[in-house]
Amino acid sequence: MKILLLGKNGQVGWELQRSLAPLGEVTALDRHSTDFCGDLSNLPGLAEAVQMLRPDVIVNAAAHTAVDKAESEPELAHLINATAPGVLAQEAHQLGAWLVHYSTDYVFDGSGSQPWLETDTPAPLSVYGRTKLEGEQLIAQHCQKHLIFRTSWVYAARGGNFAKTMLRLARERERLTVIDDQWGAPTGAELIADVTAHAIRQVLQRPAGQQGAAGIFHLATSGQANWHLYAKHVLTQAAKAQSAIKLIAKEVATVPTSAFPTPARRPHNSRLDTAKLQATFGLRLPPWQQGVDRMLAEIL
Repeated sequence: MKILLLGKNGQVGWELQRSLAPLGEVTALDRHSTDFCGDLSNLPGLAEAVQMLRPDVIVNAAAHTAVDKAESEPELAHLINATAPGVLAQEAHQLGAWLVHYSTDYVFDGSGSQPWLETDTPAPLSVYGRTKLEGEQLIAQHCQKHLIFRTSWVYAARGGNFAKTMLRLARERERLTVIDDQWGAPTGAELIADVTAHAIRQVLQRPAGQQGAAGIFHLATSGQANWHLYAKHVLTQAAKAQSAIKLIAKEVATVPTSAFPTPARRPHNSRLDTAKLQATFGLRLPPWQQGVDRMLAEIL
């Protein structure tokens, strides 16, 4: 089997290089790749790369993920998050290949407190959310054999993340203020990559013409937290680890989202219902604390 992976150096893309390797021959690209084009802003080059490589599966882990920056560069966000996935979908359809793509809780308006279902009506609040939603729609329009995983609050040990920021600030300040009115589930890139490989293996083993597993799936850890609870958990675990990191923070105070104005509006409710994913692929998604603790053990 031949797999084309785009966005190889992002948080999820880095883990996908590991998880996809046992499935077949993986060609992993990013926007700086020279042998083949992996730049989602170069639509002709992207199409040519797919045509030359002729993969059985395309996994698109590339995106314009700078949520606030997207507000000031909507054309670029639309090109990368919407138009390019549409091109990938058309090329995948021509080859009869599967297209795997990642989307976001930002397609919803964040209202209420119930976990979002795949069938709930999207109503994005930001350029990022709108462009990601259009990307979903273009994929569904052009390629029947698709898997779209909506996820949220993604982190990884590699690169920057919320936990590392909290640990740094807790070394510098005695008092921290953290938002407590946005709810979701911290979800590790490692878990996303492993679930992706598991799902790909299953859909490829289904009889020809049987594509009941295609569609949109919500992929997040179980349980729920707000950013304040997440921060408290991180600092508690760090204190227990008795690491070389010396924390001076004595208080972690709660504040509303309005205390930290941003160009892009954030959804208050990012809870995702994952029952469809778990039932379709025979999975049990672990509590969010498990992955966070494992990441902390790696970085502390």
